[in-house]
Amino acid sequence: MKFDTKEFEVKMQKSVAAYSDNLSTIRAGRANPDILKKITVDYYGSPTPISSIAEIKTADARTLVINSWDKSALKNIEKAIMTSDLGIHPQNDGSCIRLSIPPMTEERRKELTKQVSKMGEEAKVAIRNIRRDANDKIKAQKKDSVLTEDEAKAGDKSVQDLTDKYIKEIDSVTNAKTKEIMEI
Repeated sequence: MKFDTKEFEVKMQKSVAAYSDNLSTIRAGRANPDILKKITVDYYGSPTPISSIAEIKTADARTLVINSWDKSALKNIEKAIMTSDLGIHPQNDGSCIRLSIPPMTEERRKELTKQVSKMGEEAKVAIRNIRRDANDKIKAQKKDSVLTEDEAKAGDKSVQDLTDKYIKEIDSVTNAKTKEIMEI
């Protein structure tokens, strides 16, 4: 019998995908509708994502335009953006909201690269936790005589190879985002 690493590989892939998704919400100087992903609006008493009640378009490289399907929600959208940690002041003209993305200062770039690095480390910890779970499962199967000594060693090696592969993937995603932040 050979140790099956498929379930752990799927978990590692999901961790990398979640990390990449989290990175998309970081404002990197360009207008990107994803920066509004985590902002919720109080819409008739329930927290609702902006994308569920409005259309978000990129007008140019530094401007986002939010057209609400319900014009009465514009004030709530504006309030939600102002209270978020985006650091962007919305301009409400009564029919739509414009967000002008200011150019980033050197200080802000450094702050964002630290934030990206921290998120990268958290993603690596998640991968290592998955490795630990896999290694625990291997030990349990070896103890229960489901796996032989050689199969357990091969399983440990394949789990470590998977871990190394996904850690490198996280590093490359982190480096790409850092490069994107520093170039803008």
